[in-house]
Amino acid sequence: MKFRHRSHDLNYSILGRRNGSPPFFVRLGLCVGLTIIAHTTCANAQDMTHRPAGTGDTVPGAQAGNAASQSSEIPSIALAVPAGTPLQVVLDKEVRIRKKGQPVRGHIVEPVYAFDKLVIPVGTEVEGEVTRIEGVSALKRVTSALDANFTPVRKIQVSFNELALPDGKQIAIRTNVTPGSGQVVQFISAADAKNQKSDIKDAASEKVKEAKQQARQAWDNAMKQVQEPGKIHRIERYAIAQLPIHPQYIDAGTTYFAELQNALDFGGEPLTPNLASSIGAPPPDGSMVHARLITALSSATARKGDEVEALITQPLFDGDRLILPQGSRMKGSVVQVQPARRLSRNGQLRFVFHELILPDGVEQKVEADLQGVEAGRVDNLKLDSEGGAQATTPKTRYLQTAISLGMAMVSAGGDEDAKVANPAGNTSNRVVGGAGGFKLVGMALGAAVQSRAFGYSMGAYGAGMSVYTHFVARGRDVMFAKNTAMEIGVGTRPPAAGASSGVANSGASKQ
Repeated sequence: MKFRHRSHDLNYSILGRRNGSPPFFVRLGLCVGLTIIAHTTCANAQDMTHRPAGTGDTVPGAQAGNAASQSSEIPSIALAVPAGTPLQVVLDKEVRIRKKGQPVRGHIVEPVYAFDKLVIPVGTEVEGEVTRIEGVSALKRVTSALDANFTPVRKIQVSFNELALPDGKQIAIRTNVTPGSGQVVQFISAADAKNQKSDIKDAASEKVKEAKQQARQAWDNAMKQVQEPGKIHRIERYAIAQLPIHPQYIDAGTTYFAELQNALDFGGEPLTPNLASSIGAPPPDGSMVHARLITALSSATARKGDEVEALITQPLFDGDRLILPQGSRMKGSVVQVQPARRLSRNGQLRFVFHELILPDGVEQKVEADLQGVEAGRVDNLKLDSEGGAQATTPKTRYLQTAISLGMAMVSAGGDEDAKVANPAGNTSNRVVGGAGGFKLVGMALGAAVQSRAFGYSMGAYGAGMSVYTHFVARGRDVMFAKNTAMEIGVGTRPPAAGASSGVANSGASKQ
């Protein structure tokens, strides 16, 4: 009995009945059951809350709310600057080339748009560096040394790696400077037409004239940040450049086309019905669009009928209505070309655009020609009233040739004051002849070599080279590098049968 009593007490102690509380295993079962019920209830509630409409039991009003949210959604347009977009950068100050990696600074002179929004304004600061200083071939060194130049010009490559927007935001970029940049650029407008055939054309031409003036003014305003050297500094630079050993500079105002290697994201904007309905409307007569040439052209290699393509870089508005967004393209063809020839006859080139393609692929026929272009100062380019481009020869060639001929005549003269003719000639005459032929090296040889024939031979060589270069040699070709900025006059026309051939014929008839 005692053992049973102890066993009985022990069992009841384990079950927890001695104090009148529920047994331990009963309490444990209740806890597990309540936990399972709680988890099941939460899962069902979440499933009912997140279950799509029409798939079973739904929360009252959920289906109507989803439908309303879907109907209120508006398509958006991504505001992005794609990779490959060129940034037109102009150096603010002159840079003396010292070493690879030295910093260079400039600013944006042409605004960058994404669809219809300005994302990189004019004046945006750009940071970069010198990435490479190319070597000089042995032949060029020898040729330069004969001309008393022991530091020939090296090709300098730069890159730009950061944008500083006017609002203080800084954007890291990776760029590749395209060929054809790295020179001082000016804006050239087409000549105004002298005769107009109707009042409509008069109004359109006045609109084009006003647009060209605005484009030139915009270019001048963008270049105001350039700190061009004064006359005294330019004289000093010229004098230093004549020394046998002299430093190399990149001039203030030098322009670079820096192509983006990575796209830039500026968010997006809603495509409202009003915005969508205005896109693609016919551009009004006399409209001007800003574009960049995708197809590089040269009067030396182009042929009549070659295709030409340009990308519109700034949106075209008619009041507040967007007509052409950034990213639209224009296609055309070369209608007139004449390569440069001997006797200093320069090249000519004219092309027109006859097709406009919107970003969504919609095409329309247009009549468009070149009305303005940015070209290097050394290119000596001019545009006629119909957008034809022609290279010109600077008038300084006459002065330079006259100076060379005068120096040759001086070198051939003798010493008039001498009683007995000196076969070696006058030293000063020989020095002048040497200067005309080989500059400082020629001057030194003229003073050292006691030979009159040697002196006037160098003078004659210099005069002959001047005449050949300026009047006999091949003239200048018209060259438009890739990414050349242009102003294009646009007008629409109704489509006609055989539109493609008609476009070519209409372009050719303007020659």
